[in-house]
Amino acid sequence: MSLAQDFFRAVTLCVSRRLDVIQMAEDLFSYLRTQMPCDLLQMNYIDHETGELRRLAWVEWRNGRRVSHTRHTLFAFPEDAMATLRKGPPNGKGPPRVAHLRAGEQKKHHPPPHPAFEEGFKRFGLEGYNLLIVDLKIEAQHLGALFIAVRPPADFTSSHIRLLEDVVEPLSIAFINARRYEDLRQLKEHLADENMALSQDLSAASDAVLVGEFGGLRNIMELVRRVAPLSSPVLLLGETGTGKEVLAHAIHAMSPRRDKPFVRVQCGAIPEALLDSELFGHEKGAFTGATAQRCGRFERAHQGTIFLDEIGELTPDAQVKLLRVLQEKEFERVGGSETLHADVRVIAATHRDLPERVRQGRFREDLFFRLNVFPLTLPPLRQRSEDIPALLQHFLIRKCRELNLPQPPSPDGDMLSKLKDYAWPGNVRELQNVVERALITSRGGALRFPDLGAVAPSAGKAGRELKPTSAPLETLDEAAAEHIRKAMRATQGRIQGADGAAELLGVEPNTLRARMRKLGIPYGRGAASWNENASAPQTGASSSTAISG
Repeated sequence: MSLAQDFFRAVTLCVSRRLDVIQMAEDLFSYLRTQMPCDLLQMNYIDHETGELRRLAWVEWRNGRRVSHTRHTLFAFPEDAMATLRKGPPNGKGPPRVAHLRAGEQKKHHPPPHPAFEEGFKRFGLEGYNLLIVDLKIEAQHLGALFIAVRPPADFTSSHIRLLEDVVEPLSIAFINARRYEDLRQLKEHLADENMALSQDLSAASDAVLVGEFGGLRNIMELVRRVAPLSSPVLLLGETGTGKEVLAHAIHAMSPRRDKPFVRVQCGAIPEALLDSELFGHEKGAFTGATAQRCGRFERAHQGTIFLDEIGELTPDAQVKLLRVLQEKEFERVGGSETLHADVRVIAATHRDLPERVRQGRFREDLFFRLNVFPLTLPPLRQRSEDIPALLQHFLIRKCRELNLPQPPSPDGDMLSKLKDYAWPGNVRELQNVVERALITSRGGALRFPDLGAVAPSAGKAGRELKPTSAPLETLDEAAAEHIRKAMRATQGRIQGADGAAELLGVEPNTLRARMRKLGIPYGRGAASWNENASAPQTGASSSTAISG
């Protein structure tokens, strides 16, 4: 068998027995070093959709050992350079199957000289090398190029060129197969990451029902309908539990991006050490535990919406990293050098006073102005009490379904009035929890809200805030003791059982007794007499009423 036949067979085996492109390139690199001078091997192609020069695989000999790299973007060609590429060679004359360029001769390479192409050779890291450039094509369709480089004074001979001309076809087939395999592998990993993230947010998305659209939120919804069709950033402000995430879902659902991903980021819950990986992803081997490439939240949200919840909790370093993505709309995965682009609509939310945090130096001013394009402030529940009946009905239906309970009777008018008068410091989230607790404790009977019975109502109806008092504050023990006495008076001294003080306060009877002992509140047979008008129990053996706790 001739040398050319041996070379053809060996190269074909190198590029056809591996699916992984890096392993294929390493095998080919190791074999070529036995047949010709070779310090570096690259497989490159131009993405005509994005105008980016991409590296499929890169293997080089550095400091006495082989070093490999996976694919990444080298740089983006300007539009006029891409037009030159699409136009093709003058007079239809194509490049040679194998071009030999010595150091400093890159300008002679097809396509015609252009500053961007000269920049391309710099980005390749090939300046100062002698090169063989194998033009990879199938049926006149240009696929990419195989670069084989060596440091002068070593150089290639005409016999090396003839050997490579004979293997252009198997190299081209292997190249296109490797590209397809890599695309499928990355797509599979991307879908796996996206499915995991979307499954975590599925319940939240399914529960995102906006109650009050034509009630207490009608003014907010008018603004939402104006901004939703745009790509402008939205900043949602308001107290904790007012429904900022639900409103973010509504903005996404009303936007042209509704069919694309909605990705939620809880900024305060991500450790700073993992923030880069969570937001931007990481490459395999980027750090201990990075066993595979992983897409970040911005990459998963591409062409969709990213919701940055509790943006005010970000650390200063994290704010700098986020600002760059919002300004440049590009980022790199941890451990990688490929520049990725993020076409995302940003919705941020916080219950913090961001202008005050800016004045304190705890939040970057430039990031605040970048986010504060279209601010929306959600009113607290105490300012939209007209929505409480609809919210109550919504939570009753949903919680009964979750707890597998029959639909309970609706509360009467007095109970609705009590719900409307309550201050709701936890807003809609607190109402949801109160409803669930009421369903559990009612045991299928009449729906009651005992938690609100001993809590002072708000200072007024919607739109009026609680006023601070100049009276001295009680200690916690004094306030707790008075709270327990109110419950004991309301239950005529009964601690346990139906309608007892323990049930009214939502604690175990033994827990309540222990608390009363600690606070010096007597209880038990012969120990106290409670009535609605008494401010404190009347103790003594002569008590006319003895109620057992």
